Amino acid sequence: MNAEAARVPHDQPEDIPEARRKPALRLLEAMLFAAGEPLDEATIASRLPEGADIRELLSELSAEYAPRGVNLVRVAGKWMLRTAPDLGFLLARDKPEPRRLSRAALETLAIIAYHQPVTRAEIEEIRGVSTNKGTLDVLLEAGWARMRGRRRSPGRPITYGTTEVFLVHFGLDAIQDLPGLEELRGTGFIDARVSAGLTVPLPSDDSGLKDDEDPLEPEFELSFAPDAEPDEEEIDRDD
Repeated sequence: MNAEAARVPHDQPEDIPEARRKPALRLLEAMLFAAGEPLDEATIASRLPEGADIRELLSELSAEYAPRGVNLVRVAGKWMLRTAPDLGFLLARDKPEPRRLSRAALETLAIIAYHQPVTRAEIEEIRGVSTNKGTLDVLLEAGWARMRGRRRSPGRPITYGTTEVFLVHFGLDAIQDLPGLEELRGTGFIDARVSAGLTVPLPSDDSGLKDDEDPLEPEFELSFAPDAEPDEEEIDRDD
């Protein structure tokens, strides 16, 4: 062996056999692969060897997966393996066509996300048109919206907010990651010529009830389970 070869390290990162990787890193990878839902760091820590540096392991695994077809991502404050964004359209061709939300449902979902907690009357005031119960039912059934509580006002209307499922579906780590005014203008969702006084509220999905909210009665704490799905005519009636 010549002197030049002797100076070349034998354990370059790409040459390290699988068996020599950190046991905790391999366990973390297996845990995330087998999980049916995103995992929070407390759950991960409880299943790894005592003293394991969770943040370092997640960062290392995330870097390993960054160039691959599957990425390690943080959504809703938790971690999961997900198809790389640039490959999603290829796999989408093999999936059944998802039911598309009506324009009314999309507008309602956006209002809930940015203005939560919000009542049906407040949604209608912002949209400028009445909102079908069927529209809210679709969002509840999808798991993207939830009933939070009751407003302390005449009639004690129900307040609505978004869910963890909403964050996971749209790839958001937190509700604050929703685009702000300038980003919305850049994507064309808001006309760049609108009034300079237009503002987009800073969204918050704090699970705690606000000062003007009361808890739901026991019957409203049950999971949403409609007797039948509303038909498309009902969904689109208020477009």
